[in-house]
Amino acid sequence: MDIAAQLDLALELADLADGITMARFRASDLQVATKPDLTPVSEADHAVERAIRERLRETGHAVLGEEFGSEEGADAEFRWIIDPIDGTKSYVRGLPIWCTLIGLEHAGELVLGVASAPGLHARWWAGRGLGAFRDGERIQPSAVGALGDAQISFAWDTKERFDADGIGEKLVALAHRCWRFRGVGDFWQHVLVAEGAIDISIDPIVSLWDIAALVPIIEESGARWTSIDGRSDVNGNSFVCTNGPLHDAVIAALA
Repeated sequence: MDIAAQLDLALELADLADGITMARFRASDLQVATKPDLTPVSEADHAVERAIRERLRETGHAVLGEEFGSEEGADAEFRWIIDPIDGTKSYVRGLPIWCTLIGLEHAGELVLGVASAPGLHARWWAGRGLGAFRDGERIQPSAVGALGDAQISFAWDTKERFDADGIGEKLVALAHRCWRFRGVGDFWQHVLVAEGAIDISIDPIVSLWDIAALVPIIEESGARWTSIDGRSDVNGNSFVCTNGPLHDAVIAALA
């Protein structure tokens, strides 16, 4: 497989998405609905996913997207995993912390990812064996080796999420052991680990489309990720990223 060629396609899809999302960002007439899980979805979420799916039909690849589910393709070895707007709650309130996430799975392995955040004027991407980049510059995590020197980010939406499995108290206790806490949230905290600005990022609840594009970026940068219970499972429903040296201590603190 030519990963570089597929990455070029992913970047093309990101350009397509950026044009749609920025045209409707902070629009006074933006249409927003509530999904059955009580999370918001905007007309831009739907428009981006539809546009990406239409372009990918030319490839014959399968697609999994947050808004419209699974679509089979003639070439079963490839599956694109799309979150048209990661951070919809921020998007609909005018906060620029959101992005389009585009990941590609080949024969069950995530081989590339793009996180395009036009509201932040930034884009991160990676391809298996090609390295990880922000806006064309290669990135790598920090070398911080002690929790007391680490900068940590995590976030939750509701009291129910804070209370679930006692994770909120564990996160606060871990933050108290670190040098500095900042709650960035969503995709941004994880790519900041990949580029060395943050040392630890934790999202206690995720879906596959939230992290599929991020996994190659984290791995190719040299950072490390697992679920909260330490498993390297993209269906583990949680996402912990660190610079690497801190990972075991973080997982132990969350046990």
